[in-house]
Amino acid sequence: MSLSGQYLAATGVGLLLTFVSYLLMTASQRNLVYNRVASCLKFSERGQPTSSSTTPPRSVSPEKKPPSNFPPSSDYKDIFPPWRRDALASAVASPTSAGKDSLPGPTIESSNPSFHTSLIPFTADYRTCAAPASTYTPMGIALTEIAALGDFPDYAELSGVPLPAPYPEFKIESALPRPYRPFRWAYHQTMSLTKLETDWWLELERDFVKSIKDRKELFATRGKMMLDYLPGSELACKELMEMALQFLCARYPQYFSLSYSNDKGYVFHNGILKNETVVEDMHPLHVLLENVPEDFAVMVRNPEDGYYYLRGGVLCSSLGWSLGSKLGMQLKEIHGPIPDYKEKMEFSMDRYFSKFPTARPIQRGSWGLEVDKPLFMPPGDPHEAYRDYQLPRSELPISRVHLRVDWQTLRRLPLSGAIIFNFKALFTPLEQFRNEPHIPRLLSHVVRNGPENIMKYKNTWHVEHVALPALEHWAREQEDTGLVDKAWAVATLDESPFFPGWERMWRGRQGF
Repeated sequence: MSLSGQYLAATGVGLLLTFVSYLLMTASQRNLVYNRVASCLKFSERGQPTSSSTTPPRSVSPEKKPPSNFPPSSDYKDIFPPWRRDALASAVASPTSAGKDSLPGPTIESSNPSFHTSLIPFTADYRTCAAPASTYTPMGIALTEIAALGDFPDYAELSGVPLPAPYPEFKIESALPRPYRPFRWAYHQTMSLTKLETDWWLELERDFVKSIKDRKELFATRGKMMLDYLPGSELACKELMEMALQFLCARYPQYFSLSYSNDKGYVFHNGILKNETVVEDMHPLHVLLENVPEDFAVMVRNPEDGYYYLRGGVLCSSLGWSLGSKLGMQLKEIHGPIPDYKEKMEFSMDRYFSKFPTARPIQRGSWGLEVDKPLFMPPGDPHEAYRDYQLPRSELPISRVHLRVDWQTLRRLPLSGAIIFNFKALFTPLEQFRNEPHIPRLLSHVVRNGPENIMKYKNTWHVEHVALPALEHWAREQEDTGLVDKAWAVATLDESPFFPGWERMWRGRQGF
């Protein structure tokens, strides 16, 4: 399994939550972790990495014994995320709803012992539970209340996350993703973590039609390796699908709409693909596969232990792993190969999952340098071999070197309480950096001077012999032309994860 692939995808969830957990530590805990990590980082000239197929992910710190002031492992059966039951009545917006009169139903407190015994079983389908009036999700919502809400309730009201503003100037033919450049200096293994920009949760681009086609062809050949679901994920998958379609209709009303009829139920109209999807005719994850070119992983709470497990997903962009290899695993099992995970991160990550509120989704980006544009690369894929050696320069022109950014978000669903991790793989030719202020100098500095263990973890070595000379040449050009001050001290840009003047350039490339 390649180190670069693991960095970008397999540990994406882990990295995201690791540093959220770091932010949740007390000041003394953060200082202790920082000091120990700093004392262990060493810099040396990088050479050829060991075989990426056998080298496990590296931890930032070699410490094997948990710090004495870290709390012990916990039982999360009695810990629940914040509830938003007060939003139930105002969220009714569906012709399939039983109406506001039945919402909300009687309230039960999470501290009530009967609530714990009334939670929906881990593998149960919410539609077939025997006693829906007295069966609850972890969000304190009875299954009868979910039925009363009907299909496509107002998820903005339920979650506290507003729908996006319409984007009338958007044209799919020229649309480009925003130019994410999540480079930082000084470069420690920390997280540039921000609140989700809700207008940009699902970001479309001009390759939309091709992306949907490629993803469907991948599923036709790879099947459950990239799309699958387990019993107990039914409500979460439906909820995710409905939220995603509501988002698209609100953000891009010139292309998407929902209609309802008694004979077909809800129909999603896709003006880009020029087709219709009868929502009830297929599993919710297949609705997403047919219409949304992003990856989603569904983590569901097990009432027997309070931990979260990967119970479903559509993942077409993973490097070094696949959905099929991780499905059914608990969070700590997914990240079991990572050194020091149990000692240093397991507790904080599980605690964060247990309390993560619906109204505070988050985002971040991870990056790597790639030969060409590898999208789905499970273990053993032929493209993985590129990471084990440096192609001759005659076979690797700079035009073949790309930045891959996985722009990632994490959010909790308001009805099921499931946590959704989603990401979109974005590729940018390195040549594009030539005219982006500061980016060539910043990236080349990170690659040359970043901590050795982290850069080996990212595995940029296989393209450095081509990328670094080009980046450093462009950096000198920018200084010579006055685009960048020669006295600039390399540092994280104020505009991060973008760069000065990015929006003007980005809009100009799209023609508006």
